[in-house]
Amino acid sequence: MQGLAPLGDYLRFVVTLTAVVDPFLAIPFFLTFAASRGDADPSRLARVVTATVFVVLAAAALIGEALLELIGASLSAFRVGGGLVLLLMALAMLNAQAGSVRQSKAEAAELEEGELQGVVPLAIPLLAGPGAISTAIIAAEGGGVVHQLVIVVCIAVVCGVVWLALRAAPRVAARMGTTGMNVATRILGLLLAAMAVQTMAVGLKALFPGLA
Repeated sequence: MQGLAPLGDYLRFVVTLTAVVDPFLAIPFFLTFAASRGDADPSRLARVVTATVFVVLAAAALIGEALLELIGASLSAFRVGGGLVLLLMALAMLNAQAGSVRQSKAEAAELEEGELQGVVPLAIPLLAGPGAISTAIIAAEGGGVVHQLVIVVCIAVVCGVVWLALRAAPRVAARMGTTGMNVATRILGLLLAAMAVQTMAVGLKALFPGLA
């Protein structure tokens, strides 16, 4: 269909966004927050968090490029900046940590104290943070309405994975344990690091054609 990217590009976007969001890293935070609230039905919290992540990332995909044009930033520069954000996240993930790009110390403290309502900071910025928003904007750029709609569908698929992970968080944590989830996070971090470097390379070639 005209206006669509190759299927491999969409599959790559799903893998990249899954690595950026990293539902395994979110599970301990989700369990901590649910316990601090004394929530008898954590599945409701999982639905609210997942819906918020979808709305934020879908909005970024649909209006992100227009916003960049409004502020006078080129997409190539945004690729370099976004790739750098992804690389910083990947380095933190390789250490099985959330990292300051995803969550600040103050936000972590508020989460532990149970002072927030779940949308912040579980959905934003832990899951739908700068890295995920950058990934959605970059993936949707340069395409027509059909391409953007397919990107939104891909975002919905990733959000489905997040919802399943959060809904099954107690069972996943019990079966995988801290070590298992850390291993999964490190693997996703390694994939994300490679994709971050590729994103920056594409942006740098566009900004400095002599590098090609």
